[in-house]
Amino acid sequence: MLLADFGAEIFKLESPGSGDMGRTWGPPFAGEYASFFLGLNRGKRGISINLKNPAGLALCLRLIERMDVLIENFRPGAMQRLGLDYASLHAKYPRLVYCSISGYGQEGPSRDEAAMDLIVECSSGFLSITGTESGEQVRSGYAVADVNAGMHSAIGILLALRARDQTGLGQYVDVAMQDSMISAMSSNYMSYLGSNKVPTPMGASFGTVVPYTVFSAQDRAFSIAVGSEKLWVAFCEAIAHPELTHHPEFATNPLRVTNRRALEKVLAAVFRQRPMAVWVARLRAAGIPCSPVLNFDEVASSPQTKLREMFPILDHPTAGPQRITGTPIKLSETPGAPGTAAPLLGEHTAIVLKELLGLDDQAIEELEQTAVIPS
Repeated sequence: MLLADFGAEIFKLESPGSGDMGRTWGPPFAGEYASFFLGLNRGKRGISINLKNPAGLALCLRLIERMDVLIENFRPGAMQRLGLDYASLHAKYPRLVYCSISGYGQEGPSRDEAAMDLIVECSSGFLSITGTESGEQVRSGYAVADVNAGMHSAIGILLALRARDQTGLGQYVDVAMQDSMISAMSSNYMSYLGSNKVPTPMGASFGTVVPYTVFSAQDRAFSIAVGSEKLWVAFCEAIAHPELTHHPEFATNPLRVTNRRALEKVLAAVFRQRPMAVWVARLRAAGIPCSPVLNFDEVASSPQTKLREMFPILDHPTAGPQRITGTPIKLSETPGAPGTAAPLLGEHTAIVLKELLGLDDQAIEELEQTAVIPS
């Protein structure tokens, strides 16, 4: 999706008949497709080829010859059984950048374990630090393991393409969801590696900075992050409790970390005395990072996200106008933007085979009649 937003021509190959399982991940649905699918697959051209048919496999190989990058996320070994593994393709197409996304990588004792987002949230250690202080484990509110693997894959592909500019050769980009999650939690793991203390869930709090959490005002919740001693002094003044600045238990961040529960109890009593808007206004005026706990409706309708074009509209051929998420990377000279709407299953198969492989109408018709591609 990110690469497509910046002009990469993306061909999404799906099996005839069922296609990507994400097409059915709803409700909500818009027309026959899940909103989930429509948002994540914008800017892609949809092709459908039966890879179990030798003629379909041959078509796929001819298409790969025209590609810069191949991305696959089958279980390890599946592409090798099709003859589409990296070693086989690199011998034929040495400039090809080949990216495999899997749960645990292409080798090791866990390589064959089935993986989805929740599973890797657990196997990476993420769920052990995410939840309430009473010990209840809580899944991330979004598919953090999936998204981390996708972002690391995009970075790996760009690195490989840059290296190809220098060497003329493609290479293998091996991205494991578990690896991506461990890397994303580098600060958490470094605290563990430095202290040898196994972390536990802390709710909204943070292990090395205090106060850094969510509080409830008279009417609703808001967050604060006091990341330096200068901010701590300004924070105490803003909440009209300057005596906390030099309190023997709270005067420095290490002391505040040690005495976190006592300080948070004091602050919770203070913040319950006034509405959230009062506190946020005071804290922002003092330069303290803070925010109301906004819901999705508030975020999607805010002037800031409108200015940043984070919820544009794409017109889908069957589902109609769809509001989607925008691209988060803003480039000054070559800006990205959501392209075409998510494809229908196999929507562009015939036209892609004509454009890229030069097949004529008769050849397309023969492929349809032999069930190599959908009719």
